[in-house]
This record gives sequence, C-alpha cells and structure tokens, in this order.
Amino acid sequence: MSASNSPVRNNEGFLEDAATWTNEVAQEIAQEDDIELTEKHWEIIYFLRVFYKQHEMSPPSNRLFVKAVREALGDEKGDSIYLMTLFPGTPAKTACRIAGLPRPTNCL
Repeated sequence: MSASNSPVRNNEGFLEDAATWTNEVAQEIAQEDDIELTEKHWEIIYFLRVFYKQHEMSPPSNRLFVKAVREALGDEKGDSIYLMTLFPGTPAKTACRIAGLPRPTNCL
C-alpha cells in the first residue's frame, strides 16, 4: 500500500478516522515501528478494536490497558512485560496506533 492511498493520520501517526483502518493499514503502521505483526499482535489488536467499539475510547493508560487485556485474555497476556515485547515503548500507545484507534488520553 503506497502512502498516497493511506488513510489520513495526525502528527503522531494515529488515524484521523478509526473507520478507515484495515489489516493492511495496521501492517503499514507496524512496519514504521519495525514491528513484524504475528498472531500474538493480532490478538491484542483485535481485542483493542472490540474494546473501542464497546467503550467508544481507547484504554486511557498503560495500566488500564494491561488490566483490560488481563481480564479479557488472561494473566499471561495481561502482563506489562509481555505487552512491551509485542509493542515496544509505551504498549498502549503503540498498540492503539497500530489498531487504528485514537491516542490513549493519559499516554505520554
């Protein structure tokens, strides 16, 4: 997918409209962070998309992101170190950007 037909994103790389997200857009955004998306990544990405649909917001902080993943997918995946290995830096922010969701409110 070339840059010309990519959805509009803000200066931090978040989609302006979550409805323009596709799996291809996710892969393009992940590549910018040198992340090779695996089944483990997709599980978290799809979880976030469902979370957003239910709550009309991204998890507002890393701590709440980890807690929401733990409640939905279990202790092994709802672990900050596990999530950091998948989404380096600030996992909630990185994962939400790849999932095409708005920037979490409390993430730096």
